Amino acid sequence: MTVYGYARVSTAGQSLKDQLEKIKSAGVRQKNIFYEKFTGTKTNRPAFQLLLKTLKYNDTLVVAKLDRLARNLRESLNVIHDLQERDITIKVMEPNMTVSNDIGGKIMYSTLLMVADIERDMIIERTEAGRRYAKAHNPNFREGRKPRMQGKNRDFYLAVHDYKKTHSARDTAQFFTSIGKTISERTVYRIENEFRQ
Repeated sequence: MTVYGYARVSTAGQSLKDQLEKIKSAGVRQKNIFYEKFTGTKTNRPAFQLLLKTLKYNDTLVVAKLDRLARNLRESLNVIHDLQERDITIKVMEPNMTVSNDIGGKIMYSTLLMVADIERDMIIERTEAGRRYAKAHNPNFREGRKPRMQGKNRDFYLAVHDYKKTHSARDTAQFFTSIGKTISERTVYRIENEFRQ
C-alpha cells in the first residue's frame, strides 16, 4: 500500500503551498505528491490523469479538500466511485475525514461537493453581474485582461520582449524560468501581443 497526495489550484496566480503542507503533514512523501495549476471543471488534467494511472489496489489518496479532485459535482462523484471500486482510500485533510461508502459517508461527501459546486456557480454569477454593471455604468469599461505593461512589470516585460526578438517563445520561457522568473510560452505570446497593441 502506497500513500499519494494530490493538490490543485485553478489559476497560475494561486499558490499550492497550503495544500502541499497539509498533504505532507499527513505523512505523504514529496515524491508521491501530484500537483498542478489547472481548472477543476474538467477531469482531463495531466497530473491528475497520471495519478489515476499510478494508483493501485489498496493505495491511499490524500487531498487537502475534497473539491480539489474536481469542483464539478458529477465528475467528483464519478472519480470517488471509480477510486472506491479499486479499493483506494480517500483521506481529506479539511475537514479531517476518510471518504467512506456507507450511508453517512455518502451524505457527508455529497453535501461537501454540492456546497463547492453551488459556491462555484455563485462566483460565476457574481462575476457576470459585476461585468454587466461595469459595462452599463463605466464608459471606460474594456473586456478582457488589462495590459500589465506598467509599474514593476514593465522592465521584466521589456526584457522578455527583447529576448524574444532572437529566440523562440519556448526558448524565451525556458531561459527566464531558469533564472527564477517562471513564465510560460503562453505568457511570452501575451507579452508580444501587448507590445503590438
